Amino acid sequence: MRMDTLLTVNDYHQKAITLLPKNARDYYESGSDDEHTLRRNIDAFSRFLIWPKCLADVSKIDMSVEFLGKKYKTPICLSPSAFHKLCHPDGELATVQDKYSYAGNAGVMICSSWGTTAMEDIAAHQGNATLWFQLYVYKHRPTCEALIRRAERAGFEALVLTADTPVLGHRLADKRNAFTLPPPLKFANILDNSDSKVRMPKVPVGDSGLMAYVSEQVDPSIDWNMLKWLVGFTRLPVIVKGVMRPGDAEMAIMCGAKAVFISNHGGRQMDSAPSTIEVLPEIVKAVRQRVPVFIDGGFRNGRDVFKALALGATAVFLGRPVLYGLTVGGAQGVENILRIMENELEVTMELSGCTTIHEIQNTKEIVVPADRFSKL
Repeated sequence: MRMDTLLTVNDYHQKAITLLPKNARDYYESGSDDEHTLRRNIDAFSRFLIWPKCLADVSKIDMSVEFLGKKYKTPICLSPSAFHKLCHPDGELATVQDKYSYAGNAGVMICSSWGTTAMEDIAAHQGNATLWFQLYVYKHRPTCEALIRRAERAGFEALVLTADTPVLGHRLADKRNAFTLPPPLKFANILDNSDSKVRMPKVPVGDSGLMAYVSEQVDPSIDWNMLKWLVGFTRLPVIVKGVMRPGDAEMAIMCGAKAVFISNHGGRQMDSAPSTIEVLPEIVKAVRQRVPVFIDGGFRNGRDVFKALALGATAVFLGRPVLYGLTVGGAQGVENILRIMENELEVTMELSGCTTIHEIQNTKEIVVPADRFSKL
């Protein structure tokens, strides 16, 4: 498929929704309940403005960042998202093998527990990509323990604990579609790969197979003691994903987390929650540079990334945009999305007068609230 006329993430989005089957399209596109938070994630970026400097030498731009002991060429990373084979037959292998990530240009790829490709297979094809593994906590604790040990053996470099899903959000589109994985797709990390009869359960119309699975498996009793247990159980650094309050960031650090990850699950959990960019400044203030602060939620261009970096984020993670690229063009589509975001960030840095990520993060009022000028 020709992609040379697709110049923005939105271009890929509009193309992707014409290619995805309805069940898959609704699964990826929808949020919970009335989808206020889903929309707010994107809309909230307009509440911040970039206030550029002038006459700054921007002939050399350095987008590199360093966190958790490694240096990366860019602060743009890949968030965990489920079921990549709904987008493309090669699924997660296409995502990790895009030339951008494979060469080590993308910051990190977080692989979902609910992937349609086993973590070992992804790791075997990672090239120079850095892989982290996303973990849900299951009632059957041996399942958790086995996933952690497999991730360690496969060479994953961190565990990302999803902390915002004690139960699944009220996802109306999935209920109406009775969402389920079409054969032969399955939860490759959890179900027996050798058993071709294992399927995502098909539940009565009006309910969601995914919701039924989560209701049976995910542990709603997880608390801070679970985080302490996880930190002690694994040799990998633990990152807490789903932090939306300064006090929770503090608790995560106190319990041993090596980073906090601001996320509202792409607007798919608590509806009427604030956007991630809105809570970022308060959480950064609470963290006080003790650990990295990561963020996802609504990032659709390089200007959005710039704003988050200016407000204190260490790195920015992309969810749906990666899936748009995967749907449209497989590995090449993912690579194109990442290059679009990187190029837009580079141009934004040049036009703002900032040549490094450190300069973005340390220039006073390079990003300001939009109402800063409302009285002028």
